[in-house]
Amino acid sequence: MHRESQVQQRVQSSSETANGGDSGNGEEKTRWVPSAGVPAKPKRRRFSAEFKARIVEEADACTQPGEITALLRREGLYSSHLVNWRQEYRSGAVAGLAKRRGPQAKDPVVLEKEELERKVARLEHRLHQAEKIIEVQKKLSELLGISMPDSGAR
Repeated sequence: MHRESQVQQRVQSSSETANGGDSGNGEEKTRWVPSAGVPAKPKRRRFSAEFKARIVEEADACTQPGEITALLRREGLYSSHLVNWRQEYRSGAVAGLAKRRGPQAKDPVVLEKEELERKVARLEHRLHQAEKIIEVQKKLSELLGISMPDSGAR
């Protein structure tokens, strides 16, 4: 199905054009070029809160069988759109319809707190490593008989 939306095109290299169109190896070079009518990746449709509210209100105004189906066909929508939009509309009117997809932005205070916690953890790790190094240096100086300066002298 992917290849149905593409057109095969023959590519001539510079050696082919110099040799009168024959590359000498008997192979044709082809590549796939996207068709002008079909995009390579479909783009997600985004509906405004006003559009969603208008569709929900129009659907609620439908009284005859088949009117909602005709509305959905006319607007190019799925019934699942209408179901979700009705739930959002009833939960918070138009404000509920403006809800964005994806992860919500965190509070700057929470972000700063998390960054500071990571920094504290990094520094504690470095302190632990430094204490181990000092401990090893003390043991080594004892074995070699080298006197270490007192920390109180600093």
